[in-house]
Amino acid sequence: MGTTTSGLLTIATVVLVLAVAHVPLGDAMARVFTGERHLRVESAVYRLCGVSPSSEQRWSTYALSVAAFSAVSIVGLFALIRFQGSLPLARGAAMDTDTAVNTAVSFTTNTNWQSYVGEVGASPVVQTLGLAVQNFVSAAVGLAIAVALIRGLTRNASTTLGNFWVDLTRSVVRILLPLAAIGAIVLLAGGVVQDLTAPEVVHGLSGVDQTVQSGLIASQEAIKELGTNGGGYLNANSAHPLENPNAVTNLVQVVLMLVIPFSLPRTYGVLVGDRRQGHGVLAFMATLWVSMLAVITWAETAAATGPLGAMEGKEVRFGVWGSTLFAHTTTATSTGAVNSLHESYSPLGGGGALFNMMLGEVSPGGVGAGLYGALVVAILAVFVAGLMVGRTPEIVGKTVGRREITLVALVTVTTPALVLLGTGAALALGTARAGLLGTGPHGLTEMLYAFTSASNNNGSAFAGLTADQPYLNLTLAACMLLGRFVPILLILALAGSLAAQRRRPATDGTMPTHTPLFAGLMVGVAVLVTGLTFLPVLALGPLAEALS
Repeated sequence: MGTTTSGLLTIATVVLVLAVAHVPLGDAMARVFTGERHLRVESAVYRLCGVSPSSEQRWSTYALSVAAFSAVSIVGLFALIRFQGSLPLARGAAMDTDTAVNTAVSFTTNTNWQSYVGEVGASPVVQTLGLAVQNFVSAAVGLAIAVALIRGLTRNASTTLGNFWVDLTRSVVRILLPLAAIGAIVLLAGGVVQDLTAPEVVHGLSGVDQTVQSGLIASQEAIKELGTNGGGYLNANSAHPLENPNAVTNLVQVVLMLVIPFSLPRTYGVLVGDRRQGHGVLAFMATLWVSMLAVITWAETAAATGPLGAMEGKEVRFGVWGSTLFAHTTTATSTGAVNSLHESYSPLGGGGALFNMMLGEVSPGGVGAGLYGALVVAILAVFVAGLMVGRTPEIVGKTVGRREITLVALVTVTTPALVLLGTGAALALGTARAGLLGTGPHGLTEMLYAFTSASNNNGSAFAGLTADQPYLNLTLAACMLLGRFVPILLILALAGSLAAQRRRPATDGTMPTHTPLFAGLMVGVAVLVTGLTFLPVLALGPLAEALS
């Protein structure tokens, strides 16, 4: 079987699995957030935390709960990392203070950017009790925000958006834990390691001894991909044979990254009482996903020269197609895992992965974050269309007025501002610039990729940049914090504003937001806004390199 045929069959398999899971998983998630019964384990959590599950919160209280939970998570994870040398199974693992700050912020914000070497920076205790736990709860926060925004669209003259603690707990207990358990078993059967044996010294083919560290990798790998987290247990991430041994586990990991984000449009349609609305969002996400996959794969296969083709920086067990599918998926979601070296991609291939993140990771985006990002695009598209045809902009019966579009505009400009200002400041500083491996357009792309990855809470690394230095650790941590929580605060304010409105019945004058035409408008708005914002810097980076 040829590589093209094999690659197309792999993509078709991914699409088939996602299509089969879309309806049952989407409906199940809708039931999770609308059910009135609390499981015993959930009730125990509420009692332990002193939470009343029957009480509801205003958007401001909901936002304070998110902020408080995340702040405690950052402090707790930082302390665990700094004191890991005094804990069992330390294995000599340690991080500097600035690296520990970066890591604590990174995993709490669902970014999972790693400035440290996995094998020596984090002990099994930190990996399991710190990083893996944040993989669950940071993804659950994204789900909670998405559901809060949907409630804002569905509620009628309401002052509340639900209860953050209930949404968080249900997301972990009823969605993430069961799916992660299934994923871990499948990965374990595929050869991913799950043990706590001592590190083993092996004699490498090059004649150099190498220390191989194992750990509870399969369980962490499952939630790493399912929760669109991306932090690798080992430094080579999903290119390491202990994390991703073969083409089958590679396909499973791609499915895990996509299954929740591509099922959430169904959840949205069910919760707003019109499944066609979910179809429109799904069409928007799928169009972008297919289009960018085609661009990146074409760039890597067409630009290949020499006897090894485009295999530089790629694992032979995955090949070009398996690598580009993974690279595209990890940047189209907020996962950030890598199974190949993006630094070695062609200028257009690496630029395509960069553009995925610049789109705001809405194709389909991270767990929860992708859906609320897509709904922000939908609201912006409704407003633009309303201006063009002279209709009052509405979405599912809610008017997009001055307050709503102001909040949407602020969400839209927050991340680009962080990316461009952060990149510019770093390039102007000699200390940060000294960390670049490349020069000229490629060096610009290395720095631009780092700040794009951090500000969009992706976490993937272009490589070539030595980021473990105080300036980059702290500035990237600031970008992660602001890139995560400023949009969340604005989206919760938007949800509160929408919830306070009365829902209007659809009339002949209502603009349909479920049609293929509107999905195409959403694609156009997303691409146009991204292009106008980032085209100058892309022209100086990957585009200039491609044309050189």
